[in-house]
Amino acid sequence: MTDVLLSGRHDAVLTLTINRPDALNALNRETTRALTTAFEAAAHDPEVGAIIVTGAGRAFCAGADLREVTARAAAGETDLGEDLRTNYAPMIRAMRACPKPVIAALNGTAAGAGLSVALACDVRIAAAGVPLIVVFARVGLVPDAGSLFFLTRMLGLSKATELAMTGDPLTAEDAERLGLIAAVVPAEQLMATALARATSFAQGPRRTYALIKAGMERALSGDLEQIMELEAQLQARAARTPDAQEAIRAFLEKRRPVFRG
Repeated sequence: MTDVLLSGRHDAVLTLTINRPDALNALNRETTRALTTAFEAAAHDPEVGAIIVTGAGRAFCAGADLREVTARAAAGETDLGEDLRTNYAPMIRAMRACPKPVIAALNGTAAGAGLSVALACDVRIAAAGVPLIVVFARVGLVPDAGSLFFLTRMLGLSKATELAMTGDPLTAEDAERLGLIAAVVPAEQLMATALARATSFAQGPRRTYALIKAGMERALSGDLEQIMELEAQLQARAARTPDAQEAIRAFLEKRRPVFRG
């Protein structure tokens, strides 16, 4: 049996590759659980400084495996809500809870829950022309696996609603203009670009990145006074890290800081 998730290491960068190319890397239960386990492990691995998520073959991830959904329905498992609670939600939570920077390298189509996986990453880099599709309405379903949360916050209610209702694809270039994609590059440069960005993160102040991620999560739901207090608390913690102290010394000594993570 082929592994549905491949992992590889380049120094402190972990690359996770969804490996169901014949199914356009559609998510089945084995795949969602493998991703959950991989992110939970990476979160606690001091040798991992950054993570890249990509897909094998010509797609990043085409969403839920509808063949599996249909087979389960025929066997009497018709509650998609329970499937989301037990399989997709833990995966998205594990991705968002990971304190390491996570980059989605979009090598091909990201649709449905596959787009949700991309949106759960911190940074998205895409090959030119790659489509992003909020495909759910086309099959009579609502956006799930965090899509409602991510799209409304990243795009605003109006644009998110339009995309959710029409299911119209966005090109990577359109998504970059909307702020969903950080960079669009030629396909042959995608992984090198993602690796360079991930390596930069891995060599940076890792504990600071973890605090930034924690702050960004909470900043989505607080008011100004709450967030300014949160900033004060996080800044006090950041200032006590060896990396912050090293950066101050480097500034005074007019040299580049050497972060230890």
